[in-house]
Amino acid sequence: MPSPSRPDGHHPFAYGELEVEFDPALDTLWTFMRARDRPSFNPSLLTEFGLWQQDIVEALRSEEMPIRYLVLGSRHPGVFSLGGDLDLFAAKIRSGDRSALVDYGRACVRILHRNMMSLDRPIITIGLVQGDALGGGFEALLSFNVVIAERGARFGLPETAFGLFPGMGAHCFLSRRLGAARAEQMILSGRIYSAEELYDLGIVHGLAEAGQGRAAVEDYIRLNRRRHSGHCAIYEASRSVSPLPLAELEAVVDLWADAALRLSETDLKLMQRLVRAQSRLSGPAIA
Repeated sequence: MPSPSRPDGHHPFAYGELEVEFDPALDTLWTFMRARDRPSFNPSLLTEFGLWQQDIVEALRSEEMPIRYLVLGSRHPGVFSLGGDLDLFAAKIRSGDRSALVDYGRACVRILHRNMMSLDRPIITIGLVQGDALGGGFEALLSFNVVIAERGARFGLPETAFGLFPGMGAHCFLSRRLGAARAEQMILSGRIYSAEELYDLGIVHGLAEAGQGRAAVEDYIRLNRRRHSGHCAIYEASRSVSPLPLAELEAVVDLWADAALRLSETDLKLMQRLVRAQSRLSGPAIA
């Protein structure tokens, strides 16, 4: 991996909450989230995702890594991601800090939009799901070309339980895949979906037995690598047919921030109760 640091002191592919390895045999960059606390998208992890995307572009530009597949998974047992930083949300809502909520949301959707665009490079992005993907964790997966999930993984958008809605891309992505009515139904229900159900809907593209997710991704890459160029072109054509501009995602973030500021104290208590419940389910943090 490239070692020289940038002028800002950042060493490429060296992070605190992301673990990265390059497999030259498969031209694949494997990345795994390693949350220090609750496995969610905290501000420091969002910063690292931004650096990660810059490092990938630079590695391709310098031809130090011939990355053709980009895989994101999680090292947290039983959890891909529990989504947004709900503790942060509650604090900013109580203080009426709309700008902080908007800044957080826009940081999220910028990362997802770049991922959806494959960083404007001939890369196929793959989400590897070996546990629960809830809220923003589910939204993040919708930005990938391919999602491979282990049986037993669960997906859901629970935000309506505490009076909010998923504001980091769910409506935009799901409407394009399922139609507006089906997307609204999924969001409003707040229900949990199995990997098998989402496979039937075409949101999950491959199923693996428990513990076999990485092997399934490797098999997928080996099977399809000779068709890589054609697959990249198909995904590019899909983006052209159903474009999703960053401005649309940011507009939804603004609506989300305004809705968040209308939450009652009862709603905020429900939000934090969900945080505690998810923290118990997700087990101890990774050291």
